[in-house]
Amino acid sequence: MKKDIIPLQVLLFDNESELQQADMDLLDQARYAAEKAYAPYSHFRVGAAVRLANGEIITGNNQENAAYPSGLCAERVALFYAHSKFPDTAVEAIAITAKGNKGIINEPLSPCGACRQVMAESEKNSEQPMRVIMQGQEGPVMIAESMKVLLPFSFLDDYLLHYTNTDH
Repeated sequence: MKKDIIPLQVLLFDNESELQQADMDLLDQARYAAEKAYAPYSHFRVGAAVRLANGEIITGNNQENAAYPSGLCAERVALFYAHSKFPDTAVEAIAITAKGNKGIINEPLSPCGACRQVMAESEKNSEQPMRVIMQGQEGPVMIAESMKVLLPFSFLDDYLLHYTNTDH
């Protein structure tokens, strides 16, 4: 047996004032999106803002449903909309933030597993790293310079292309 260590590196900032202006603006857009989330059941409002290579900013927020699995996370709402509107434009960065109804969230919000998988696919399709900027309502900011940091063993189409017959 061999044991291996996989280093994961993120950037940590005390607050958003330490960020570059473009990243601060993206976080502001994510906060604004969170305010408009449809979260009548959890009261946990998540906002995401995607910056595309063409300079466009696309926002999304969580959309809940009484049949819980039918809802969708903010990150996927924003990414799916961005890809539907600009299918050939790379995603440079995504900012994610959240607001709860029981106190201030003051730690970075990390995307769920399903969102990480979609983000990894988006990064692969863009053929460039996607920066992931994470913050609660206030406080520290964490930035991953690529989805490979947040999902190092992602399932991508390489497996499908290599191990399946796609000649139909």
